[in-house]
Amino acid sequence: MKTIAIAGTFDSKGKEFSYVKNILEGLGLKTFTIHCGVFEPMFETDVSNEEVAREVGADIKEIAAKRDRALGTEVLSKGMEKLIPRLYAEGKFHGIISFGGSGGTSLVTPGMRALPIGVPKVMVSTVASGNTRQYVGTSDIMMYPSIVDVSGLNSVSTKIFTNAAFAIAGMVKFEHEEKIEKKPLVAATMFGVTTPCVDKAREYLEEQGYEVLVFHATGTGGKTMERLIEDRFFDGVLDLTTTEWCDELVGGVLAAGPHRLEAAGKHKVPQVVSLGALDMVNFGPIDTVPKEFAGRKLYKHNPTVTLMRTTVEENKKLGEIISEKLNSAKGSTALIVPLRGVSMIDVEGQPFYGPEEDKILFDTIRKNIDKNKVELIEIDLDINDKEFAVTAAKKLVEFMKVNN
Repeated sequence: MKTIAIAGTFDSKGKEFSYVKNILEGLGLKTFTIHCGVFEPMFETDVSNEEVAREVGADIKEIAAKRDRALGTEVLSKGMEKLIPRLYAEGKFHGIISFGGSGGTSLVTPGMRALPIGVPKVMVSTVASGNTRQYVGTSDIMMYPSIVDVSGLNSVSTKIFTNAAFAIAGMVKFEHEEKIEKKPLVAATMFGVTTPCVDKAREYLEEQGYEVLVFHATGTGGKTMERLIEDRFFDGVLDLTTTEWCDELVGGVLAAGPHRLEAAGKHKVPQVVSLGALDMVNFGPIDTVPKEFAGRKLYKHNPTVTLMRTTVEENKKLGEIISEKLNSAKGSTALIVPLRGVSMIDVEGQPFYGPEEDKILFDTIRKNIDKNKVELIEIDLDINDKEFAVTAAKKLVEFMKVNN
């Protein structure tokens, strides 16, 4: 019989969790309850808050005595982060669900994030319709808006809780085992302005017998790819769109953090890297662009996305950063440079065409890249030219064959 973990604060929301527990058991599923609140639960759970705190060397009685909500959340969330994946590995449950406000969401989602991708995870939350990045991270948590606060049973909350229970039940009970031929996996990065390049490269790699997982370079996409490289998912990386470094450097909204471009090199995964969309920093609607950038060249990509052209100074710094990251690689690495433009709108006649900006980027890379560690390939084409795309893909195939 399949088992669903119900995790959360059984001291303050025991009635709500009991309601969901009864629904799931009525559907023919077992439940496994995990209490991560500070105080005594309303009914006995399978895993106590004492066990959760002990996971990180803490004493729940001492935490309760201090009545410090922030301390309790910090300790118990760390305990959940360690405990949840261990319990899953031990076969205690097949999917997990929780309900809560910002505090309850912060308590349980670290543990959910630590579970493998594909394990059903549902978080019914008051903050589900806002910015959920800090809760979901690079995982596949399903954030479900609670509509009303998770406080009591009423005509709205009971419908939401029931639907959420049916959702996790369906994910756990129904399995679709499609027989997919296992092929070597390649990670690739793409943005709207590098789509023709990545599509062509993907087609070539698939013709050669590889499966390609494409990540949208939106910050979360880059972080997710780096995490999966760390987990040794991939046989090769076609990182043609490194634009997230623009946002990290300048302060855009799609930064992937300071460790972008590290995982493949660290784990000796063959990689072919390019400079896709280094001509742009990303913001939301045009009226959200910070005032400090008044006077900069802006491009309204669509009503919700505004692009800002990177400057000569920023491109010099980007060249230094990318060179530094790739120079530390321990495995086969190539940097392929599109001399005629790094994006669809960085070519002659397009709004971000910038020969001066591109020149400093390319010159900085030539100066700083360690050619004993990184193969530098310069092609007199723009990044979306089919020949450029196929050249990049062929180089990666060459690396992967040698690596195997």
